[in-house]
Amino acid sequence: MIAQAFSNRMTPAEYLAFEEKSSVKHEYVNGEVHAMAGSTDSHNRISINAVVAIDTHLEASDCQVYIADMKAQLDACNCYYYPDLLVTCDPTDRADSTCKRHAKLIVEILSKSTEAFDRGDKFIDYRTLESLEEYVLISTTNKTVEVFRRSKNGLWTLQTYQKKADDVEVVVELKSIGLKIALSALYRRVELAPVDRLS
Repeated sequence: MIAQAFSNRMTPAEYLAFEEKSSVKHEYVNGEVHAMAGSTDSHNRISINAVVAIDTHLEASDCQVYIADMKAQLDACNCYYYPDLLVTCDPTDRADSTCKRHAKLIVEILSKSTEAFDRGDKFIDYRTLESLEEYVLISTTNKTVEVFRRSKNGLWTLQTYQKKADDVEVVVELKSIGLKIALSALYRRVELAPVDRLS
């Protein structure tokens, strides 16, 4: 959701102090501060469906799910992002009420303005989190979920879950938290965003 960069560079401490007083959320990328754009109906509905399913699943565990107002702190690349959803099971993350440093699952819901960044530089930055096991991209234009998983040897693999024409139920597996969720549940009551087509 990055929309606009500020001309003045900030230290992490300056950014955190600035962000605490700001009425608009900003992400921080190695000294640069970027205002975040708003959201859409389909984006919000998918986010609600995902967080309800994950939160219910994690109810008896020590893991916590957080939505878009929680920052992911990436020390290795000097970044602070607001993922659409993150899960952490690390007890040290309870010490900070505004930033989490040990996400094991991060979900981004794609939009036209953020998709390239979410797939590219942001994913590169997220991969600096040693705790991260899965990175999930959910489309708002078609019923598709992409799950990137880190293997034991550190390589990332992609598994795509997509609505099939034959109406067979597709089940999305989030191995990092041991959850299987129907694709239809993630897209429950979602009106897909229109796809821009070249004429």
